[in-house]
Amino acid sequence: MKGMYWKSSNKSVIYYLVLAVFSLFGMYLVEHFRSENMQEHYSEKIEASKLSLKAFEEIKQYKESKGKRINLDFDPSGSGLIGEFFTPVTSNLGVIRAKQSSINPNFGALVLEYLIQAGIQKGDTVAVSLSGSFPALNIAVYSAAKTLELKLVIISSMTSSQWGANDPDFLWPDMEKWLYTRRIFPYKSLAYSWGGIEDQAFGIPKEGSKNLQNSASINSLPMLHSRNYSESLEERIGLYSAVIPLSEYKAYINVGGGTVSVGTKKNSAEFSPGLNLKQPVIRDGRDSVMRRFANLGIPIIHLVRVEELAIQNGFTIQPKKIPEIGEGKIFKRSEYDLRLATIVLAGILVLLYVFFKRDHFIEEDDRDESL
Repeated sequence: MKGMYWKSSNKSVIYYLVLAVFSLFGMYLVEHFRSENMQEHYSEKIEASKLSLKAFEEIKQYKESKGKRINLDFDPSGSGLIGEFFTPVTSNLGVIRAKQSSINPNFGALVLEYLIQAGIQKGDTVAVSLSGSFPALNIAVYSAAKTLELKLVIISSMTSSQWGANDPDFLWPDMEKWLYTRRIFPYKSLAYSWGGIEDQAFGIPKEGSKNLQNSASINSLPMLHSRNYSESLEERIGLYSAVIPLSEYKAYINVGGGTVSVGTKKNSAEFSPGLNLKQPVIRDGRDSVMRRFANLGIPIIHLVRVEELAIQNGFTIQPKKIPEIGEGKIFKRSEYDLRLATIVLAGILVLLYVFFKRDHFIEEDDRDESL
């Protein structure tokens, strides 16, 4: 039986030093000489972001013209798009970090990118569900759609969670109407729901319900007539289908966590934030508008978990001022120089070959001498 033994390497320490120095220097070169490459559809993304910013400014001016104070403690960017902690029309709890992070005009470019990735062409028709909880994201959807000249069929909710459009005198329908009147966007909702629990604003106090009803009456808003979750689902599907057959929509965009649009909490894992191109794995939970569209193979753009979307795309979390247009990975991306990386890798392999080949020759010479 042959014995096993350890044999020290004949290579000088200088070999390892040369290899280490070359490898580290090569890594430095590859990291240092990365280039900023413009991403596809750059000009359209810039256009969508600029349009979002223009809409933000219009809302701010409109809010101030109505004598509404902007609380910089909660709305540090001074956008006018952050609401109150609690009002009579507040439907649910909200996370202020998410609301503040949504105040970024570059979300308009992100929605545009999702639409392009979904294969949307100019002039296509898209179904939309908007929430009063995220007026800035509603604006992002309108900005992307206008840039691509899309037709939108929109159903919005009137109520909002904390920190959204939850001022009884300054709801999402008020903002939408103002932006339409000012010709910033050519879009307005086909219908409005009460929003909140069961899409019926359950839990809203009597004062809040009266505020909502007065707003709907004064503005002649087309309200959904359903009395429960199931009726609301079918009424929404009916409204979308009355415009064009459901299968002819090119995408479905959802903003926020509207129950009938998304489903119950048990449905929350069916769709990921952002673009969903595959049919979801059906889990427990109630039927939803998103599930109906997804079952037809229609792409879903799901704008929820705002901080997660922001981090993925290089957006600022809780910006202290309105972020600059063109900020984020969807505009420019730092990329490695593949040619330089290939040269460095080839150099390392050549050094390894030379060092170990030389070691092999030395071992053969030692064996010859021993003979």
